[in-house]
Amino acid sequence: MAPKATARQRVGRINLAIGAVAGASALALLWGASRAEAWWLCLALGIVFSFVNNTLFSLLHEAVHGVLHPSRAVNDASGWVLAAFFPIGFAFQRVVHLGHHRRNRTDAELFDYLRPTDRVWLKRLQWYGLLTGFFWLLGPVVCALYVVLPGALEALFRGQGLLATQAGGGAMLSGFDGAPRGRIQLEILGSAAFQLAVAAALDLTLAGWLTCYGLFALNWGALQYADHAWSELDVRTGAWNLRVSPVVRWIFLNYHLHRAHHEHPTAPWTELPSLVDPAHPSPSFLGIYLRMWRGPRPLPEGAVVPTVRAHD
Repeated sequence: MAPKATARQRVGRINLAIGAVAGASALALLWGASRAEAWWLCLALGIVFSFVNNTLFSLLHEAVHGVLHPSRAVNDASGWVLAAFFPIGFAFQRVVHLGHHRRNRTDAELFDYLRPTDRVWLKRLQWYGLLTGFFWLLGPVVCALYVVLPGALEALFRGQGLLATQAGGGAMLSGFDGAPRGRIQLEILGSAAFQLAVAAALDLTLAGWLTCYGLFALNWGALQYADHAWSELDVRTGAWNLRVSPVVRWIFLNYHLHRAHHEHPTAPWTELPSLVDPAHPSPSFLGIYLRMWRGPRPLPEGAVVPTVRAHD
């Protein structure tokens, strides 16, 4: 008799099944958007794609934390494919995201508050870049620069310019000091090759691709800071467990339960609901998102901003 599968093995199988269905759906939606004759149909398919690709990103997030599948080989192989749908490099995303867990709510990621020393124009540019989808574009652009101009990026994180200091670029890129550059570059090139191969095989149009990924950028960017905006100034607890409809929460694989994730970063998405403390505030995603459009706020007097943690 075969041994009974463990809970993590069952979750791993579920994740692979979700990834297969979501990946096939994303490709089908790109194909359909490239052939839609009516603008409204292309738009509708793009909206659906924006949610489906967020499911794939949520699985990528699981892979980054090593909890998509109990087999390290399967986990990382899945991460490579999932990263190609973003598109970004898997190891690149791992460095950036695990660094986020150390930098959360510190000076390097305090986008929601204006400090006396901040350049207001740059703070607002960052803020509305998050809300309008340009934050997503930074991923592929920085990945491309990492392949062709890695020295320029290294100079940036060692510099003292506004991009390195106020914009947090120095803190983000410092995680790549000593990272396996060759492997990261190969994965980025693999993601680019995947995108080109899909475009050729499915005969995608630029308009269809841009519609789908533009709407995904808006959808993805809206959540990436809504789950932190004006939360507690604490590296570990500075996040929200946001309220959304059960359907949306399932599509995003409980990604909105972000405080629970930051408190238990190695817990798979299936366990997050049981880790939510009902005593903690749980604002609605829509409420936070709408308030975000008013712009960043002045840092409260006497507020203590945490420092970057030394370890994940």
